Amino acid sequence: MKILLCFGTRPEAIKMAPLYHELKKTNFQVKVCVTAQHREMLDQVLGFFEIIPEYDLDLMQPNQTLNGLSATILSKIDFVLNKEKPNLVIVHGDTTTSSMVALAAFHQGIKVGHVEAGLRTYNKKSPFPEEINRQLTSRLADIHFTPTYLATQNLLNEGVLQKNIIETGNTVIDALFWTLSKIEMPNYINPEIEKLTKSIPLNKKIILVTGHRRENFGHGFENLCKALLKISEREDVTIVYPVHLNPNVKEIVYNQLSKKENIHLITPVSYPAFVWLMKQSYLIVTDSGGIQEEAPSLGKPIIVTRTVSERPEGVTSGHSILVGTDEKKIIESIVAILNKDLIYENKNNPYGNGDAAQQILKYLLDND
Repeated sequence: MKILLCFGTRPEAIKMAPLYHELKKTNFQVKVCVTAQHREMLDQVLGFFEIIPEYDLDLMQPNQTLNGLSATILSKIDFVLNKEKPNLVIVHGDTTTSSMVALAAFHQGIKVGHVEAGLRTYNKKSPFPEEINRQLTSRLADIHFTPTYLATQNLLNEGVLQKNIIETGNTVIDALFWTLSKIEMPNYINPEIEKLTKSIPLNKKIILVTGHRRENFGHGFENLCKALLKISEREDVTIVYPVHLNPNVKEIVYNQLSKKENIHLITPVSYPAFVWLMKQSYLIVTDSGGIQEEAPSLGKPIIVTRTVSERPEGVTSGHSILVGTDEKKIIESIVAILNKDLIYENKNNPYGNGDAAQQILKYLLDND
């Protein structure tokens, strides 16, 4: 079987890396195509996980529109599909790359496998455009690798046949454990981690913050910054915020939080450095989906700055708290965890135990 893995963003690369390495152990012909919907952040992950793509479409352009990106992906992926003629194209999650590559493969009669299938908010504007991307991909996919029971149920409710759904857990947990084992080796050297160790007061309670969602641009990020300013008045905390490079995020965050005591604004870090930061943190404030999945395996509570999440398992199990971008709710939730008024217990991670890629591989071997 000839398999083409196709992805374009840093989160996709992280979550596809374990599957890539599992597939490379077999007799399958495995090729990788990156669209480079992200560029620098993607390259960092490819280097760390030792992935050398056969095809790099290098589509990243400043301020490109979603329609422009979509059209370019559809146009350029044709060359790869025509040349390789894979039996199966595997895409991941909910990016523009995933939905457009799945559409292009469908147009050419090529089977599509969808990793991290079945996540839903059923609100097409939140997250935007990811919710529609994953619904489109589900309509196009032939094989659905779901991370959780709820994701499986979503697909069944939408009419996907049970025989085409394989529940595996999330490959991001595989990637997290792989990364932890690597960075904890005595001979592992990472200049970023060394720099962070010297610049961040590790004797305080570290609040790790991330944010990038389009629906939070403007007032959402302004409210988050106001909440962080209030929390930074505490002497027992330090806030570490790797600031997303999108101007809609960066300008607001730096205008409100730069040169403030107890707040460390840093440039985006590589994946291993970010995993190290998560491990050092006391709690995490984020609008990221992947972090909601990773943090439970590290025993870290998560405050999610979104009003709805396609990952409700974390909320139900007590790992995550949905607060939206309400300044008061963000402050109250952070304070409750810091003061231990809200007790967080490390429970089993509802998103998997680190063998998702092996389960996907087993299915593919059994059905070759």
